[in-house]
Amino acid sequence: MKFCITGGGTGGHLMIASSLCDAVAEEGHEAVFIGSKSGQDRDYFEQNSSFSHVYFLDTTGVVNKKGFGKVKALWLFVKAFFASRKILKDHKIEATYSVGGFSAAPASFATISLFKPLFIHEQNAVEGKLNAILKPFSKRFISAYDKNSPIKGYPVKDDFFKSARVRSEIKTVIFLGGSQGAKAINDLALGVAKELKAKGINIIHQTGAKDFERVKSEYEALGVEAEVFAFSKEMPILMSKADLAVSRSGASTLWELCANGLPALFIPFPYAASDHQYYNAKFIVDNEFGWCKRESEELKSTLLDILEQNLQKKSQELLKYSHKGVATEMVKDAFRVVNG
Repeated sequence: MKFCITGGGTGGHLMIASSLCDAVAEEGHEAVFIGSKSGQDRDYFEQNSSFSHVYFLDTTGVVNKKGFGKVKALWLFVKAFFASRKILKDHKIEATYSVGGFSAAPASFATISLFKPLFIHEQNAVEGKLNAILKPFSKRFISAYDKNSPIKGYPVKDDFFKSARVRSEIKTVIFLGGSQGAKAINDLALGVAKELKAKGINIIHQTGAKDFERVKSEYEALGVEAEVFAFSKEMPILMSKADLAVSRSGASTLWELCANGLPALFIPFPYAASDHQYYNAKFIVDNEFGWCKRESEELKSTLLDILEQNLQKKSQELLKYSHKGVATEMVKDAFRVVNG
């Protein structure tokens, strides 16, 4: 069977696309990718991907544009829509899986126009605007936050499950601000560094490239040893060493922590679209899997209070809720739908 996987713009969307691509290949099918020249799509898939073909179209977001910018964005969409139709026809695509983001719009609408099945994965607790528009036309709408979703869980690479374990006592804390870093999380880490040292708790800290030198120097000035790095592709290994995370609540990181059984204090990025990071974290809090605080709230006292708690129950519940092989299940389900 021939799939098109479309969407991207940010790492969260693209990690789902990557997981689906791997699952398609493992099931003996073929997949092409349609993304955008904007965003991070090319960085992920232009080289060394399992897609048979990759296409990057000249598109940009439409919703947040005004005036001439919106007109230009719509014109680019129209051109990309017809380009996508040609790609889908040339490759005899039988179904499209959209992972969201503005990159997904042309190929998703092209799929509908050709009367081919469209499947959607929503990565956040708040539906994206494009996904909300496309949802009525989709064969499946998959969301880890929706109890009515026909497939439960979130596509997470197996490495996070392989190193999973139940936490109880806190011996190591990992601070994660995402690939771009987060000054609020960096400042919190530095603010509690001496207390962590006094308790014999180790620190692992992803700072982001912009803040790396400052944070590294501050640790040295405080006389606190910490494993500090700007960004790492070895996140499963680093998470496995930690007993508690302090993290942003982008969907991919949130569900990777769940898969690893690693409880977290989430500090959402305050300017995320539709405040989706807060609602991602709220889902975890509502299920009593972890904690969430806004940047404007008291972070240090909250973290110090968590350090005194036993994490075993939360860690066990995270592992119970996580589902392995979600991407494979999504591909098998799509195959069954297309083939009756």
